[in-house]
Amino acid sequence: MFDNRMRQVKETVFQPFVACFPQLPPLVLTLISLLFGLFAFGALLYQIHWLAFAAWFLNRVFDALDGVLARWQGSQSDLGGYLDILVDFVVYAMIPIGLVWGKPSAIGYVVLAIMLAAFYVNAASWMYLSAILEKRAVGADSRGEQTTITMPAGIVGGTETVIIYGLFIMFHQWYVYLFGLMTFLVVITILQRFVWAVKNLDGK
Repeated sequence: MFDNRMRQVKETVFQPFVACFPQLPPLVLTLISLLFGLFAFGALLYQIHWLAFAAWFLNRVFDALDGVLARWQGSQSDLGGYLDILVDFVVYAMIPIGLVWGKPSAIGYVVLAIMLAAFYVNAASWMYLSAILEKRAVGADSRGEQTTITMPAGIVGGTETVIIYGLFIMFHQWYVYLFGLMTFLVVITILQRFVWAVKNLDGK
């Protein structure tokens, strides 16, 4: 919902930092972000939640830095965008799994499965819609977006995911309820895109 605004903020905040590493391949930052994501997962398994939160925060920082660096260098590529979203989805899956594995319960596994199923459908909803929009030449380039492909807006986007995942970790004792909230918001997002697609893609 707030992703387009936050991308401008990220560019402003992080450009001075990436300028210090003009020759660094953006992929290095992508891999560092993955390592911090894995570290957060491990910390959750051992229920070291403050450490998991710090690792999650650094994962998001380096995830932002790789794109800013690529645009600053003029080295933005389709491969870089592909690897970036792949790493994001790996970490997005591992954080809630780590929470439940670290403190398992029957209801925890149920809400985890439902939430991950919602993520699965949501990913299909926005990725295929993005592919259609790019095919019709009304994607990221035509809209002046900074991402590799257009990302149709919904109530839950990258910014909201960062915040809610932070809440997962900080208020881990309530993760069942927070997973339920996230699932509800993701389902609303899926329905938003579905309604938009029916109105705008029908007969074309």
